[in-house]
Formats: sequence, structure tokens, C-alpha cells
Amino acid sequence: MSASRDVTSTGEHAAPREVRAASAAVFTVFLLAGWNFASWASRLPAVRDALDLTPDRMGLLLLVGSFGSLLALPLSGLVVERLGARRTVLGFGVLNAVGYALACVGVATGQVVVVGVGLVLAGVGTGVWDASMNLEGALVEQRLGRTVMPRYHAGFSFGTMAAAGAAAVLAGLDVPVEVHLPVAVALSSVVLALAVRSFLADAGAPPAADGAPAGSTAGADPATAAPAPRGTRAALGAWLEPRTLLVGLVVLAAALTEGAANDWVSLAVVDGFDTGHAVGALGFGLFVTAMTAMRLLGTRLLDRYGRVAVLRLCAGLAFVGLLVFGLAGSLWVALLGVVAWGAGAALGFPVGMSAASDDPRRAAQRVAVVSTIGYSAFLAGPPLLGLLAERVGYRPALLAILVPVVLGLLVTSAARPLAEPGGSGARGAPRDVA
Repeated sequence: MSASRDVTSTGEHAAPREVRAASAAVFTVFLLAGWNFASWASRLPAVRDALDLTPDRMGLLLLVGSFGSLLALPLSGLVVERLGARRTVLGFGVLNAVGYALACVGVATGQVVVVGVGLVLAGVGTGVWDASMNLEGALVEQRLGRTVMPRYHAGFSFGTMAAAGAAAVLAGLDVPVEVHLPVAVALSSVVLALAVRSFLADAGAPPAADGAPAGSTAGADPATAAPAPRGTRAALGAWLEPRTLLVGLVVLAAALTEGAANDWVSLAVVDGFDTGHAVGALGFGLFVTAMTAMRLLGTRLLDRYGRVAVLRLCAGLAFVGLLVFGLAGSLWVALLGVVAWGAGAALGFPVGMSAASDDPRRAAQRVAVVSTIGYSAFLAGPPLLGLLAERVGYRPALLAILVPVVLGLLVTSAARPLAEPGGSGARGAPRDVA
């Protein structure tokens, strides 16, 4: 399979100043989302020990936060339509920080219920923040006229790398979670408030990629273009689109592959090899470092080979990495598996978000659907893996993720770019040509 590019600009350097500023802002917002998440995820062994939780109860606790995201995501398109991307990202980013801070109060007092309430709030914040920043990223990608969404998701990975490194150091110094995490998320909220000021989108139906009025199709005649569908009917209608649902399955498989590592890899390293919390944080750091490298490389791979071929490559890497990590008898061999696993998990989510946003008129509703399907992985994954881990151990339990990896591989063709009204490939993305 080969691919050709269909772009309308010479690249990011030729974009207007406000688009370049918005691109930097989107990267920063993704980075902060990764920082907040990994500041919590990297300290899960300490949280588990402080609350004295068994693997199955730990899985149920992680389920609570995912439930908050899943409740909020179906409404995220309507929220962005009403508030705009700038206010949505800021408001729900702050809610995410407040939720994590409350969870730390529960850890400090030994109150699992308080931790759960905090994780629900953090999950609601995470879900809507995620959907709205992906919408802004898709808009900027279309305005730039080239593939950049994996770079923004690399920003998320840079945030997780930085947070994992900080957590490893602080865990080694025995700094309590309830001191570390509130400071980390408070700092991120301040930077978030500054970053969103450079966003392009003030409404849920922003200008189309070529500057056409909201509600028109990029490249179409404004006099004949259909108005952008909005409101509850449009949100429900997106759930009936076969391509959108299949793209959601691609994202679901990617989310399970990535989310399993986010939730369990540090615990699997610590318990599977009888090592310390700092080594567990290092294992998580290797995973997110591999993801970051693949996301940086992914922009070139996608422009050269197209979405479908690259998604198939990633599925193969994830499959091999999971097998090695789950079956290796040596810590260092298992960590090599973590690297391949991280590279394989890198591009499914960003490519799915780009595919859902191919038509700017319907991007908000479709991203909400795809995100909801993807985040359902975080609802089902933690308790199921926790129950398995209770019986067979953390590392063997993670081999169950091989099933969604294979299923995602079977539907990767759904991510092939849409054709624009004039018959060209989706703007700002490579066309996959048989």
C-alpha cells in the first residue's frame, strides 16, 4: 500500500502566525494533560500500599475514574459547541486537577470513598478536556495542511515522561503522594490558563480549514454548502455512522493497549520482579518514552505510507511487546518488551482522532463518539485485568490485551481518510491508496 499527500500549504513554517501560536498552545495543553495523568499513575504503587488494596480492589478503584470519563464524554461535543474549545479545556482541566487533589486527601486519610469521589471528578475533567483538545488539534492540523496530530499526542507523552521521571525521584526520596500530586497539578493549571489564550477555536463550530465560515465544507462553494449539523440530533446521528463506529473500535483497541500499561505496568514490574517502587516508575517511564519517540516519528510515517499501513505496523509492535513482557523471565528482557509495547500503542489514538475530524462540520459529534468508545476501554479494562491479576498475577493478566490488539488490526481500514466534496483526499492528511 502506498500513499500520497494532498496538502494546501508548504508546511508549518508557511502558516500564519496565529496558527503557529495555536499549534504551540495545543502541544502545551497535550503535555499538561499527560503531566497530570502520569503524576497520578506513576504513584499507584504508593497509593495501593497506603490504602492496602488487593489487585481486584485496585482495579475497581481505577474503574471509578474511568466511569467519570465515560459519563462525560457523550456530552463533550455539546459542551464544546456551547462553550468553545478554549473555555472547555480550561474549565475541565481545572476540574481534573481538583479531582486529583481530592483523591490525595483520601489517600492521606485512608478513606477509599474520598479517593473514589476525587477520581470521578478527575475522570470527568479528563474526558471532556481530552475531546476538546483533540478538536482544537484537528482544526490546527487542517489549517496547517499537514499531519501533526501525532506530534500533539507526543506532547502528551512528553508530559507523562516528565511526570514519571519526577515521580521516580520523589518516590525514591519517600515524598508522600499527598504532597507531590497537589503541587504538580496546581502548577499545570496555571500553565494551562496561559496556553489556551492562543487557541483558534472560540466555538464548537470553528472556521473550516480554509477559513470558510462555520458551517461550510472546506473547499465547497459557500452558497451551496450544507449547514453544519449541531445539537442533540446531530450528536445522536453520529452514533449511527458505520465509519465513525469502526474508527471508534480502532481507538478502543489502542486505548486498551495504552491504558493497560498506564494502569498496571508499574505494578507489574514491582510485583512481577520483586523490585522497588522507583523501578516500577522507571518501567512506566520506558513505556511512555517509547510512545513519545513513535509519535514524533509517526508524522513522517503517516505522510509517506498512510494511516492504514502505519496502524498495522503499530499493532504488530504492540503484539510482540506484550508477549515479551508477559512471558520474559528477566526484568531487562521484559523492559525491552515494554519499549516495543509503547511504540505499538503510540498512534492508534491520534490517528483515530484525525479520522473522526476529517469533516470539520461534524468533527465535534464524531470525536465525542470515538472518544466515548475509546474511553470505554478504561471502564472495562481495569476491573477485568484486576480480577485476572488476582488469580494469575499482573504480567500474565496483561496478555489478555493481545485480543483487542488483533481486533483493532482487523478494522484499521476504517481510518482511511474521507474524500472532500470535490473528490480529493481529506485535507491535511495523506490519502491511503490501494
